[in-house]
Amino acid sequence: MAFPTHVRVYVVGGAVRDGLLGLPVQDRDHVVVGATPEDMTRLGFQPVGKDFPVFLHPVTHEEYALARTERKTARGYKGFQVYSSPAVTLEEDLVRRDLTINAMALAEDGTLIDPHGGQADLAARLLRHVSPAFAEDPVRILRLARFAARFADFTVAPETLELMRGMVAAGEVDALVPERVWQELARGLMEATPSRMLAALRACGALARLLPELDALYGVPQPAQHHPEIDTGLHIEMVVDQTARDGLPLAGRWAALLHDLGKGTTPAAAWPAHHGHEGAGAELARTASERLRAPAECRDLAVLAAREHGIVHRAGELRAATMVELFGRCDAFRRPERFAELLRVCAADARGRLGRRDDAYPQAERLAAALAAARAVDAGAIARACAPEQIPAAIHKARIEATRAALG
Repeated sequence: MAFPTHVRVYVVGGAVRDGLLGLPVQDRDHVVVGATPEDMTRLGFQPVGKDFPVFLHPVTHEEYALARTERKTARGYKGFQVYSSPAVTLEEDLVRRDLTINAMALAEDGTLIDPHGGQADLAARLLRHVSPAFAEDPVRILRLARFAARFADFTVAPETLELMRGMVAAGEVDALVPERVWQELARGLMEATPSRMLAALRACGALARLLPELDALYGVPQPAQHHPEIDTGLHIEMVVDQTARDGLPLAGRWAALLHDLGKGTTPAAAWPAHHGHEGAGAELARTASERLRAPAECRDLAVLAAREHGIVHRAGELRAATMVELFGRCDAFRRPERFAELLRVCAADARGRLGRRDDAYPQAERLAAALAAARAVDAGAIARACAPEQIPAAIHKARIEATRAALG
């Protein structure tokens, strides 16, 4: 496909960054300088941008965006006026980007264009803003925190952290819509070291605005015999990193993040004990999930984990009847796969403690075996042999007996 001779096309952003880091390049985004929307459609590109001119290549389906600038017009991440024209230069396009490591471009002949020192910041393992315009878009705080989770050996430049604190103080983070917050938090949780996202958000004060229930856990002590790390906030960081090591899906990672919210409501006089925190935590997990418009499967698993993790940890001492009641509360007879995810979250909770990373978690195997036995009960046969009013009690009793037999 031949562009007009006056048009220049550059690979930009993450593809350049990851290539320089020696990482696999997932997506290649392009900036087109000197073209009009009409030029692009004439060449067969499909327009997809709503707020600015972005096109998909007709064969590769990679993104090609016309070079553009933007001007802040209101609070929040949507308060921008975008300007695109063939006269906009590559340098004008790059200066509006968030971080120096994302503000590099590759020309078609392989020449690196790096006007803001992105290559040097890659070598220094530094997350640094390109220009003061960073402060105009609060989503950039979330993006930086996500990059901190992805690149565990990078640090935030002091001047960038100070800028982020100013943004939080100015109320920019409060203007973010829940859906965008969820999108960035979810992506950060799926990175290799999610705790670093939490640390970055907390360092600038954004965590207290976005997830105050979670921020409240920092500085709250736990019993040292169960939690050698003591601090509940630190424990949460260790747990979410454990979910990443264990390869949990998003719902499991979100549930792990919220499972101990109830400890933030414990009166200081009762510390370090947190009796009954599970019930309070379940409601907080539901409220936080709904406020951020989390998907139903994430919300529901978070509520289950907050409410039931304590009893799951005590599986070795539970009677068969108590187990069957647990299965019923968790809807495990109909949703065994979700109960299995709950067990993985609880295992991560148990291992997300100082010195416990490689501990066994026999509770999961015990409860999985018990559930398998209880689910094997032929409810239909029991129903055919009983009067209608006796069916629920008969099935419940049979499940208890099957569980007891399976556990010896």
